[in-house]
Amino acid sequence: MSVAALDARALVRRFGDVVAVDHVDLTVRQGELVALLGPSGCGKTSILRLVAGLDRGAGTVDIAGVRMSGGARFVPPEARGVGLVFQDSVLFPHLDVAGNAAFGLRGADRMAQAGRILDLLGIAHLAARMPSEISGGEQQRVALARTLAARPALVLLDEPFSHLDASLRERVRDETVAALRRTGTSALLVTHDQGEALAVADRVVVMGAGRVHQAGHPAEVYRRPADRFTAEFVGRSTLLPARVTRPGVAVTPLGQVAVDPETPPGARLAVLRPESVSLTDPAAGLGATVVRASFRGADRLVRIALPGGGEIEAVTPADLGPGDRVGVIVEGVVATVADDGAAAHLTPRAADLWEREASARR
Repeated sequence: MSVAALDARALVRRFGDVVAVDHVDLTVRQGELVALLGPSGCGKTSILRLVAGLDRGAGTVDIAGVRMSGGARFVPPEARGVGLVFQDSVLFPHLDVAGNAAFGLRGADRMAQAGRILDLLGIAHLAARMPSEISGGEQQRVALARTLAARPALVLLDEPFSHLDASLRERVRDETVAALRRTGTSALLVTHDQGEALAVADRVVVMGAGRVHQAGHPAEVYRRPADRFTAEFVGRSTLLPARVTRPGVAVTPLGQVAVDPETPPGARLAVLRPESVSLTDPAAGLGATVVRASFRGADRLVRIALPGGGEIEAVTPADLGPGDRVGVIVEGVVATVADDGAAAHLTPRAADLWEREASARR
């Protein structure tokens, strides 16, 4: 087994009486891209700063098998072998692109080394330009080139694409991830964008109020959320009261639905994703009424009022609008979670942020 690029244990960061990071364990394996996902104020950036050595707290941080902090030991940021990429690319305005990419390198081949990384990122043709002469997306790629040229043991990315336009963000993100893959660089990505985390990460770590709620493969986190917080924060979902009556079957306001046979009996919450809902003729399923339809190009996101009260969402190619009658059928196995109140353990600020994030997805 190779040594982990990052092995952090029992991380704690306090700001007065506020616990921003609450005994978090975090591992990034060699060559792995891990996304730290959560709402604003959940402690993501605080963890990144502890790993980088920009802040001090409790717990231990090992990078490539070397203890960087813990107990009386504290290695300063510049000696940790970590690369940092922030939202603001922070290029040196008096240096051209090649000079920025080579900054901090030593040796006679420093410019050649920087040139290879620029070529890898597809921006070698910009080498002689100044930062003011290139676009925001190109500036971010130069910042990444500067980081990768130093061959860090670990790259930390703090919301690096959030300031870019939507059309550019995805392209720069994909190019960045491709460069990390080609160089075999281990990385920790901090983001509040669930789509971004699910699209690029090998593993997703979901955080809320300083604690880890779930860590796993993106598909696992999405399809089998560990708790209500994860179910409502990751992806669009409607939580419906459910009672597991026998192995593999739960009764909900939509009738009986299939659930994991290992689900414990009793009261639960069914996590209904829009893609699990099929719409048909009202006579062929549970009769319901469309209350809102959002055109998304290839399909529509439709909100539907159920006859017994409550609403759910569905994705459909059909040209539906408010007032249309439809039949609702639930397909596939539906995930369930315990009804833990979700926000009960959060700080007031984090609870407010969580409620707003969850409401925006309803």
